[in-house]
Amino acid sequence: MDARSENQPSSTKHRTTLERKSDRELVVTRIINGPARIVFEAWTKPELLKQWWVPKSFGVILVSCEADVRVGGEYRFVFRHGDSTMAFFGKYVEVIPNSRLAWTNDEAGEGGPVTTVTFEEKAGKTLVVMRDLYSSKEALDAAMASGEKSGMDETFDQLEELLSTLGVS
Repeated sequence: MDARSENQPSSTKHRTTLERKSDRELVVTRIINGPARIVFEAWTKPELLKQWWVPKSFGVILVSCEADVRVGGEYRFVFRHGDSTMAFFGKYVEVIPNSRLAWTNDEAGEGGPVTTVTFEEKAGKTLVVMRDLYSSKEALDAAMASGEKSGMDETFDQLEELLSTLGVS
């Protein structure tokens, strides 16, 4: 099974690739302009996450961002859209600084996906590979149908914009 979507973001020459690898696994890849240690910080420091994690065009605001980035540590992100709020939360199950993060997605109860992100630096750029492993084909189908991953290009573009304000490009 190889359903693939590639989009050309407006702010860089790098593409975000979304690929369904199996009935249960979805993989997003993107080369980010910046060293792995800085890209990793942008994924693990709440004050940086708040600046790029939510696609601005969605009209969603990340109002609270808590992240205890260590194995067994918890995270909780609270979003607002209009008058509605929603929370995403879970636990970090793997933390290898500048290299790898993995966490549970517990807001849907047991059986939520596990997300693993790797950071591989080459020549001052970082290949980011984000893998979501769902409990079933139906769970992945539902996530895809909800448009959950539709803003990945914009999200990664915002990450690159943040890095450029930090003097990384």
